[in-house]
Amino acid sequence: MKHTIILTEGLEATPLAWLKQNAAVHEISYKDRPALAAALSQAAGLIVRTYTQVNPDLLALAPNLQVVGRAGVGLENIDQDACARRNIKVISTPQANTHAVVEYVFNLIFTLARPVVNLKTPVSAEEFHRFRKTSRGLELHGKTLGILGMGRIGTAVGRVAHAFGMKIIYNDVLDVASQVDFPAQSVEKAELYRRSDILTIHVSHRPGNAHMINREIFSLMQNHAILVNTSRGEVMDAYALAEALKTGKVFGAALDVHEPEPPPADYPLWGTPNLIFAPHLAARTQGAMDAMSWVARDVVNYLDSRAS
Repeated sequence: MKHTIILTEGLEATPLAWLKQNAAVHEISYKDRPALAAALSQAAGLIVRTYTQVNPDLLALAPNLQVVGRAGVGLENIDQDACARRNIKVISTPQANTHAVVEYVFNLIFTLARPVVNLKTPVSAEEFHRFRKTSRGLELHGKTLGILGMGRIGTAVGRVAHAFGMKIIYNDVLDVASQVDFPAQSVEKAELYRRSDILTIHVSHRPGNAHMINREIFSLMQNHAILVNTSRGEVMDAYALAEALKTGKVFGAALDVHEPEPPPADYPLWGTPNLIFAPHLAARTQGAMDAMSWVARDVVNYLDSRAS
């Protein structure tokens, strides 16, 4: 007999086809609470992505649930303590999107620091040479990259930055020096903010991280600095960033994550100068999406092991 598994936010085609061959799959949006409640009453497994809130209220609807699979990395939307109290296994894919996010970080940096001039139609000689005379990008070689959060992705970003010839400084709540296999200096947060030409954020959703990048931090940063956040939207004080960009306190910023998502119409960063405002795309490569979706196999394997 096949295990009953609920999907609330979909999977990529190949992992989904595999799952349907190996389990009784019900695809129900997390927004359809009545249908979800009915299906969860019989479910042994639940697979979610970003927006399904696996909390005590939802778990109360699933008396037979044995495993929750997160097709992704962060577990902020899953109450792990509540799952543990019910002896429900939580499985994620922590390595699946590392390469995609690292590549995206540098895509954002290049877009801000060295935008491409792409001529679409013939231009005059004067116009052509005007572009050459006035376009001045930021050369990464020799610049200082500050990394806040030297975990899996932060370390991978630093490794690429080292290959570009950048100087790397970082701050992490843990002593990770033994895990860093390239030249990098651990510094206090204040020094990180003061010295960084480019500051990239790679922290988790943990107590104390909300609005950790705020007006006080921007007062320490250099006015030519670039800020990149692909980690968590809630770490950024959006009002303070809007002010810093409008007043030239920092040169530019690229945000891929926001609080909330999607941001409302009165979100302070709409229309802010020198800002890349992206809709949570860092992990959206086909390779990463497939790798995250293969949590389906881990969920089925776990259920099989419990049944044997």
